Amino acid sequence: MSGMVVFLILVAAVVLWVISAYNRLIALKGETVNAWKQIDVQLKRRHDLIPNLVNAVKGAMDFERQTLEAVIQARNQAVKVQADARPTGGVKKLAAAEAQLSAAISRFNVVVEQYPQLKATGNIGQLQEELTSTENRVSFARQLYNDTATTYNVRQQQFPTNLVAGLARAETVELWEITEEAERAVPQVDLSMKSKA
Repeated sequence: MSGMVVFLILVAAVVLWVISAYNRLIALKGETVNAWKQIDVQLKRRHDLIPNLVNAVKGAMDFERQTLEAVIQARNQAVKVQADARPTGGVKKLAAAEAQLSAAISRFNVVVEQYPQLKATGNIGQLQEELTSTENRVSFARQLYNDTATTYNVRQQQFPTNLVAGLARAETVELWEITEEAERAVPQVDLSMKSKA
């Protein structure tokens, strides 16, 4: 009789562990999806600000049409890719599209700096400030996503939780990585105040 009690206790312990492991994986899956949605929200905010900024400077920068078109094209491509991206696929494409957009925005900001009359306009400065703030939010959202996704991916592979991963329909999710060499490059800053010849 005592052997049967020990067996039932062991079975109950295994069942409770399986339930606990399953619930931990489901919770991590939900946190990963939520972290992804936070990136989605910030990218939408970024994508919505860009046309306003471009429209605000369009009249003063008619001959810089190529720069403006590059920003709009990169933005439209990023929006298109964002619509199809999911944590389980498309993260790398989205990261690449967003890197292209960041590069186009950087070129745009350099051009805007060449127009003092634009810099003096309050709405241009305000839009640029909003865009910079949004860039920071996107960065924080990507960091949160990568932290959560890494925890989720690792938990799926750890023994004995990996025995329950299939039951919880856990899938490895992609991390948001820097794909462009230009983003990896170390910025060169020259504060020597020497004139360039």
